[in-house]
Amino acid sequence: MPSLTQKEKKSIKEKIENDLIRLQEQIKILKEKTQPISPDCSLGRLTRLEAMGEQHVNNKVLDESEMRLIRLKNAILRIDKPMFGICIECEEEIGIGRMGVRPESVRCLVCAKQH
Repeated sequence: MPSLTQKEKKSIKEKIENDLIRLQEQIKILKEKTQPISPDCSLGRLTRLEAMGEQHVNNKVLDESEMRLIRLKNAILRIDKPMFGICIECEEEIGIGRMGVRPESVRCLVCAKQH
């Protein structure tokens, strides 16, 4: 069963570390944007509804970002294990292309589409 080379793993590890830094910064900003909107805030009715809609979108993005942060932290813990880069479904290699884009991937593209 082919596996990732040390050079590929090093490249993926650097990507994960960079993604972790960016994601942590993004989460910090999103947490500020998702603070409750004060009812006494002097916004017009439509502007208030828009702000609430934007807050809802930011909450969704925050949830997804926090989940990805967990997956990336897990990936960095697994990177030196023999099964890193191997699909948990079919046990085939995930592929450097996918790992380079989504280093937290645990499924190959075929299995991810079926899941």
